[in-house]
Amino acid sequence: MQNAKANTVSAAAQVSAIENLIAGLQAQEQETRAAAEKSANELEVAQQEFDDAARRAADIQTQADASKATAEAATTQAGQLAAQLYRTGGTDLSVNLFLEGEGDGADADLLLAKLGNMSKLVERSADVYESAQTATNNAQSLSDQAKVAQAERETLRVAAELALSAAQAAAQAAANALAESEAKSVELEQQLQFMRDAQATTTAGYEAGVAERARLEAVRVAAEAAARAAAVRAAAAAAEAAAASSGGSGVSGSSAGSVSMSGWSVPASGRITGGYGPRSTICGSSGQCSGSFHYATDLGTGCGAPLYAARAGVVTWAGALGTYGNFVKISHGDNVSTGYAHIEDGGYNVRVGQSVSAGQLIASSGDTGAAQGCHLHFEVWIGGNRINPVPFMADRGASLG
Repeated sequence: MQNAKANTVSAAAQVSAIENLIAGLQAQEQETRAAAEKSANELEVAQQEFDDAARRAADIQTQADASKATAEAATTQAGQLAAQLYRTGGTDLSVNLFLEGEGDGADADLLLAKLGNMSKLVERSADVYESAQTATNNAQSLSDQAKVAQAERETLRVAAELALSAAQAAAQAAANALAESEAKSVELEQQLQFMRDAQATTTAGYEAGVAERARLEAVRVAAEAAARAAAVRAAAAAAEAAAASSGGSGVSGSSAGSVSMSGWSVPASGRITGGYGPRSTICGSSGQCSGSFHYATDLGTGCGAPLYAARAGVVTWAGALGTYGNFVKISHGDNVSTGYAHIEDGGYNVRVGQSVSAGQLIASSGDTGAAQGCHLHFEVWIGGNRINPVPFMADRGASLG
């Protein structure tokens, strides 16, 4: 490097080479980040398709069970009519009518009346039997459809699991590429700055400057972290004060961050602003739009409000994920996980692989992704399915607002 500085032409060439290296690293990092975002979007679509298929299979099975019950009832009624028909027709009324035709007119009229009633009974029995057969066929058809829907659900479940693995791998690759790019860029920027120095005698001063810049950068990062933590604590205190002044309207029977006897915690303070179930599509400022079924409960937290782990577990996702915006997912064991969406930019307090305790501060509320206003989109997963969080949390002594 000293020789390069003594040679203006050589120094200029090396400066250009370093600039190209830095540009290449930045391009590589952007490509890896784009691949991770694509995998995350594919994961979200796969999960949506699986959940929709699961609901379809359950609906069809319910219809099949109802149709089977109808068929059984109709078959029973048909049997009862057949028995009645047998008792009524113990003798051949047509023969009786012929043999007794020699009698008076009153006898003949009576036999004709009996014959008419029997014909009506036969006709009614046939109708009931036909209805029973139709209901039986319908129940079988629905049962077959339910089996197909269940097979489709299983296929989509496997696809969702594969998409999750791919998305997690892509996200990790992007994080690694970013770390490598940043580390290499710092090194190359230092070399670049050194070679741009016209005098070799300034080397010692340059190295001292690098050390000073590193120290100042560390001070700045620490100050920003302290300010962010102070803001989160202030927001938490304000939320708790607001809940106390309003008679505890923020939560029902428990407060955000406090842990119940069962080991569960309310993830945030705020009233419920959106429930689990069908709803209109919502589009955020980023242009991303949600689906027509809401697999979560929304809590109106306000911007920057603290979000807490609902139970002890391990963080399996901490990053951008499609319409979720910034998203954290925690696995609690026993096939149970919880998800926290629309976290504000820079609002993470945890990383993938980190163990957390119930009620631990994990993030700050925001409006990233398909969101209109700052709130917590809170999900509960049992296996691969997202369920209604409200009764689940209430059963564990951590009722949502």
